[in-house]
Amino acid sequence: MTTSLRLAEVTAGTIDAAIALRIRPDQEHLVEPVATSLAEAYVHQAVAWPRLVLDGDRLVGFLMAFLDIDFENDDKEHHIRSGLWRLNIAAGEQGRGYGRFAVGCVAAEIRRRGGTRMYVTWHPGDDGPEGFYLGLGFRPTGETSGGQTVGVLELG
Repeated sequence: MTTSLRLAEVTAGTIDAAIALRIRPDQEHLVEPVATSLAEAYVHQAVAWPRLVLDGDRLVGFLMAFLDIDFENDDKEHHIRSGLWRLNIAAGEQGRGYGRFAVGCVAAEIRRRGGTRMYVTWHPGDDGPEGFYLGLGFRPTGETSGGQTVGVLELG
């Protein structure tokens, strides 16, 4: 992985490239396209944190975090949660550490805001990203969300 990795806001000058970003065809059922994420970010501006993942000036991925949402569990208890909402790494760029970098950036932003846990959801099954998230230290919470496994990472 190169040291020129950075996150950038989506702007009028980068939105077309962001929307054009494509993951591998066999992964399309696992994550929404960037255009859907950007529409959701517009609707949920108070909690959505969309960012481009750049290697130098080259777009290699997109992430969207959710920050400081009021979450109500099945027992009607309220908790503030933050985590990774979406992660799209371009088809030809996977396996190069960009996903790990993106997750690390979200964790850093959550810590900066005083958070101590990071949440993520993933589709269960052999074709999903479970191994990636478990390898980063996430553990299943026992919850599901929309049929997806909910994982948490302690940000000690």
